[in-house]
Amino acid sequence: MYQSKNIDVNGISTHYLESGQGEPILLIHGSGPGVTAEANWRLIIPRLSENFHVYAPDIVGFGYTERPDDIQYGVETWTNHLISFIEAVGESRVHIIGNSLGGALALHIANKRPDLVSKMVLMGAAGLPFMVTYGLDKVWGYEPSVENMKRLLEIFAYNQEFATDELAQLRYEASIQPGLQEAFSKMFAEPRQEKLNQLALTEEQIKKIEQPVLMIHGREDIVVPYKETSLRYFELLPNSELHIFSKCGHWTQIEKKDEFAELCENFFLRK
Repeated sequence: MYQSKNIDVNGISTHYLESGQGEPILLIHGSGPGVTAEANWRLIIPRLSENFHVYAPDIVGFGYTERPDDIQYGVETWTNHLISFIEAVGESRVHIIGNSLGGALALHIANKRPDLVSKMVLMGAAGLPFMVTYGLDKVWGYEPSVENMKRLLEIFAYNQEFATDELAQLRYEASIQPGLQEAFSKMFAEPRQEKLNQLALTEEQIKKIEQPVLMIHGREDIVVPYKETSLRYFELLPNSELHIFSKCGHWTQIEKKDEFAELCENFFLRK
């Protein structure tokens, strides 16, 4: 199992999960309401920690990490927080798995501090321009209720068996922690297209990222479309691979958890 810990990152009390031994992997979650490192990665951490030292932080503004009153949320704040987290836990270089927003942040880290990054897996990653989808608009426009959370789970997953009432209740309760919805609605307020565009790197920046990168995407993802993102990353990144699952939505790490873990393990262990 994994341990739940807190660490001071530039004055921000940062919650994270830690497990395993070996080469370090940083897991960066997405931007859904009620998301935490645990909600995003709980099925994957036990498998990865058999071979790797896994760190899964709650990004500032999410989960159980402190939310300072005066903070300006955005790609620069999140990128700097994660860079400082890597340094705070004492790692000089990490592999990264980034989900959705986390995939965009992984690329921003590699762009800003390439010395910190070994290999990357981008799962349903943002970070390139595309028109805000119906799914993403619903995710970022979430208003707290169990019913609304259930609808979001149905958007995330192609296989509706994963959109359970229990998970909807769990994620709803996580989304109504004091101050969390206020922070979330500020992060992704209208105009949402502008917020999405702010996550993007330029194509020139992407072309300069030399680390090996594996893109993993669900073909039926209606939140982040694979053709405008993963397929384009594959064309731009000089050392890249692409794996697309059919009959899979935005939740590759849940809907295809065993295959996802195996792809990541093989990619990171390969010399």
